[in-house]
This record gives sequence, structure tokens and C-alpha cells, in this order.
Amino acid sequence: MQKTEKSPELVIGVDVGGTKVAAGLVDRRGEIHEHTRVLMNPSGSAAQGLAAVTAAIDSLLESTPHARNSKLCIGICAPGPLDPHVGIVLNPPNLPCWRNFPLAAEISRHYGGSVKIDNDANAAALAEGLWGAGRGYKNLFYTCIGTGIGTGILLDGKIFHGRTGAAGEGGHVTIDFNGPVCGCGKRGCIEALASGTAIANRARALVACRPEANSAMLSLAHGDLNGISSEIVNKAHTKGDFLASEILHSTFDYLAIWLGNVIDLLEPDVIILGGGVAAMLTPLFGEIQKRLPAWCINSRCLEIPLLPAHYGANAGIAGGAALCCDLLPGRKPKG
Repeated sequence: MQKTEKSPELVIGVDVGGTKVAAGLVDRRGEIHEHTRVLMNPSGSAAQGLAAVTAAIDSLLESTPHARNSKLCIGICAPGPLDPHVGIVLNPPNLPCWRNFPLAAEISRHYGGSVKIDNDANAAALAEGLWGAGRGYKNLFYTCIGTGIGTGILLDGKIFHGRTGAAGEGGHVTIDFNGPVCGCGKRGCIEALASGTAIANRARALVACRPEANSAMLSLAHGDLNGISSEIVNKAHTKGDFLASEILHSTFDYLAIWLGNVIDLLEPDVIILGGGVAAMLTPLFGEIQKRLPAWCINSRCLEIPLLPAHYGANAGIAGGAALCCDLLPGRKPKG
């Protein structure tokens, strides 16, 4: 495909996490052509954190030298809270190296071209809406259910940022004010009840207080109570373990209560579930959906599909690239 001066053929998507930085080249169809990753030192200096990002981008450009010769557009998924309007990372808990750090400006100074940043769930939602499971839907609710729970909202195909860019923190919606304390400080957030961490914590507590059940979860963890994970809960459930099934069914209830609230508030066209826990539970999405009418006043709630996310481990790369999609050839900027 012949290059033009106005548009890059590929954009660079960067996924900044607490332990690594991943970068990839993505085309206008959302396909990732090359990708790389380097280690991140979250507790180092701001300059060291920036160096990890530039090292990932440099490694990518070295493996694909033609990309360096084209107009660069770099989209970055960074942990929030951040201000996507000015490209500043504010104070992410898992990246203490950056406080009010002008990440977009620093990367633009280093490489030139256009640089955009947003939080990972927002960007992943945009990637799913453009290229993934949400393609063809205008209004989309995306959630990444893994160690924690993050969410992103697309309204009319655009990320809903709210007044200051802090909207979309759906993982910290309280559904049980008597529930466990979440890492954010609130009680009973859906993250504290249905994330991978929460599932494992509930399973360990249940196995400990009911040893007479001889749960398969403990044997799968080689007798180590602290070794019980959400994956082990799911494996024990498939073996017919009663306690594991009890844990998963309560998880389905929590998710149905939460998503019922989302539907009543937003009535999206589609709900997309990504992340490791969601991928594990994909065959059981029907268990969540059949509970929705009990927790939703919208009589047509079952018409809203619950779909597994298209992007897996590389969702951050695709999400970063999606932030720059308007600059790719064949795509018209959104007004």
C-alpha cells in the first residue's frame, strides 16, 4: 500500500502497566503486525518510567524501520487517574513514578507527530467498538474483569469522559454497602465482589470455614489455601465441586445486579466483557444474563447481548492504536 504524506499506514499502540510496557504497530483494520514489551520500574524516577516507554517504542521501530520513515501517531493506554484532554498522568496507584506527569508532551517531544493518551478500559472499549466485538454498535459498555474491574463507555461511538475525564469508573460502583472494603476505600464495589481477586478471597474463606466439604479447590492448589485462585475455582466448578459452584453462582448474582444497574442507567446496545476472568467465564455468560430481569426494570434487557471481547492480552496495544484511528487512511475523523 502506497504511503501518503497526510496519513500513516500504521499507528503505534502502547500499553503501560505496572510491570511492563508493550507496544505494537496496528493497521486500519485493527490488526497488530509487530509487537514488543519491556520491563517497567513503577517505583523508580519519572525519567526511568519514561525511558521504559521510549525503549518499547524504539525496539518496535528498530524491528520495522519503514515505520520510522512515516508520520508517527502514538496512542498510549496508561493507568488512571489521568487527564486525556491534556495528556497528563495524575496519580496512578500502581505507577508511583508518575505524579502529574505530562506523558503525551514528553513522547511528542521525543518522536514528534501526534500523541494521545487515555486509560486502558476507555481505550479498549474504543478498540472493541471500532474493530472488535462491538463493531456496528453505537452505544457500548465495556468491562475488563481480571485482577480488578475496569470499564469504558462509548456513546455514539465516542468515549464518554465526563466533565474532567474521570467518568467511567464502573468497577467502583457500590452494590453492597455492607460488603468488603475495596482497594479504592469504598465498601461493596463490584471490584471487591466479582474480580479475580475477590473470587479467590471468597473461595479461600469458604474452604477454610468448611473443611468437612473436602473441596477440590484445596487439592487443585496442592493443599495450599493461599494458592486458591479464580482459575482454580473455575476448574473445581467444572469437576462438580459444590463450594466452587457456590462461589461462582454468587459471582453471577453480583455481576447481574451490577449490569442490571448499568442497563437501567445507560441501556447500551451491547455489553462486552473482557479480561482474564471474563474469558474464563465466557461459556457461563448465559448464567449472568438469565438473572438480569430480576435486577433490571428495563423489560427489554434480554435483548442486549453480552459478548466476549475480541482482544485478549493485546487489548492495551489495540486500545492505544484506536485512540489514533482517525489518522489512518480510509477513516474519517469523527466530529
